Amino acid sequence: MTYTSNAYAKINISLDITGKLPDGYHEMKMVMQTVSLSDEITIKCESGRGISVSAGLPYIPDDERNIAVKAANTFFDYTQISGYKTQISIKKNIPVCAGLGGGSADAACVLRMLNKIFDTGLDRKVLEALGETIGSDVPFCIDGGTKLAEGRGEILTDLTPIKQSFVVICKPAFSCSTPELFALVKCKEIRSRPDTSGLIKALDEHDLSGIARRMYNVFEDILPYGMKKDVDEIKGVMIEFGALGATMTGSGSTVFGLFDNEAAAQNAFGKLKEDYEECFLAETVGRLQIHKYCTND
Repeated sequence: MTYTSNAYAKINISLDITGKLPDGYHEMKMVMQTVSLSDEITIKCESGRGISVSAGLPYIPDDERNIAVKAANTFFDYTQISGYKTQISIKKNIPVCAGLGGGSADAACVLRMLNKIFDTGLDRKVLEALGETIGSDVPFCIDGGTKLAEGRGEILTDLTPIKQSFVVICKPAFSCSTPELFALVKCKEIRSRPDTSGLIKALDEHDLSGIARRMYNVFEDILPYGMKKDVDEIKGVMIEFGALGATMTGSGSTVFGLFDNEAAAQNAFGKLKEDYEECFLAETVGRLQIHKYCTND
């Protein structure tokens, strides 16, 4: 049996770091959103043993280090299902090390797909709990949509879905090291923070302009100068071409702009594509409906 599904990227409409947890991880407060940019995951299960993965890219591991393999192992360990050879193929479209949650999206997609393939009926909360053991963004990527994420990202609250809008996504040539950026964080010295409560209120009121005005990511303030300069230049182009707001997602380096006009978004995309290879035009996506998402080939 062979199934195919999509693993959707995420953006951080806002990202705040509020402190440190007892386990040493930073405590986060983020409004997260699923977008239509996605990887394509194909899973083939047949009698046998072992889990393999291929992505066709030299910098993506093809063994147990791959987060998709970790997800499959986690699923089989939890359900005690055995006797199957599982082949995972990933067609990558989401840039890696970019703040878009591509690996987490792949892992979440594998959990959803195996849940469907084997008809195990695991609900969202169980899948999110399994995802939490794999990576901080995996729980969000299980169900997606518009959510407040707290703790390490695993404490999720459904929010009023954002009004469907267009998103221009642009990654500069460099990547940011998440551990290195977190090492620079001094929570007591963060002076500017996102207005999370105001952002949630704007979501409740379906006020896209109000949402865009409150888009903010505290990581931008600790970027090294050269990186911040590139991020600011991309944001400037997006605003110039009609974005309601623009900010960096995750720990970067990808920047996204929020548009209420498709023509403006296409123009911004076209302009940025002249200078940046990894540039995409996407839309916001609602919750993924975990039981209605993959096709049997």
